[in-house]
Amino acid sequence: MDTVHTLADLAHWAYTGTALAVLGHPIAHSLSPPMHNAALGRLATRDPRFAHWRYFRFDIPPDDLPRALKLFHAKKFHGLNLTVPHKVLALARVAVVDAAAQPVGAVNTLLHADAGWHGFNTDGHGLAAAVHEELRRDLAGATVLLLGAGGAARGAAVECLARGCAALWIANRTRSHLNTLLKDLTPLAGAAGIPLHGLTLEELAARGHAGLPAHALVINATSSGLRSHDAPPVDLTALPRPAAVFDMIYNPPLSPLLRAAGALGVPHANGLAMLVHQGAKSLEIWTGAPVPVGTMRAAAEAALAAR
Repeated sequence: MDTVHTLADLAHWAYTGTALAVLGHPIAHSLSPPMHNAALGRLATRDPRFAHWRYFRFDIPPDDLPRALKLFHAKKFHGLNLTVPHKVLALARVAVVDAAAQPVGAVNTLLHADAGWHGFNTDGHGLAAAVHEELRRDLAGATVLLLGAGGAARGAAVECLARGCAALWIANRTRSHLNTLLKDLTPLAGAAGIPLHGLTLEELAARGHAGLPAHALVINATSSGLRSHDAPPVDLTALPRPAAVFDMIYNPPLSPLLRAAGALGVPHANGLAMLVHQGAKSLEIWTGAPVPVGTMRAAAEAALAAR
């Protein structure tokens, strides 16, 4: 199941069971296949319907995505996961977009239907479940300081607003991307009566403690921390003490931001649980069955440790 398939393989696809897949570029690093196949194996022990369900990985360059989605549908794949860079690109290629995914402007889960793909986004669910599980906190009623304004941050922001956070602060490196996100979020925040604030990371650092929220839940949705030499996206000592810090990055398990949180004695968690819970939600959409989340977590941890 570790094979990385391509569009050429799909053209000659001959698997006769129920096929699921993750699409990305690159994709070899994905933990989704071991995670989902472990869960499908567990499901098969209690329901023979799932004995021939399998989850595969495909490296699909972005230019090939339109053709690939048509071919996956023609080959009767039951469901797909989409990762970078396909989540936004696929939005215009699905027949139906779930209402909860529409304000995010991205889909990460597709379900086969006769008329085409039905698109969902489970990232927000994964975030909320992970924050609750790892930090014993809820997005509802929380003051959130969100770092980043890209696709991951957009999904997080929409989820925070949908769940009724007390206030949402967004800090991003560039002003242009920040302003675009704030413009898109303003109607959602206004309808819910939730204060929405935006500033650049430079402005955040310059403020010190002045006018910034105390006891905020800090969520990192930037890529800063993926490399060992990265600096944290923000200096936590320059902020009012956070209530907790959540970093969507899960490899390395302890990012520079999380190391800084640990040094301050601030509760912190990485993004592995978010990956597990968004995947579990996808599998629930595809199977309609209760999903063994613990099995998925154990498989993801084992695959990560084996690298």
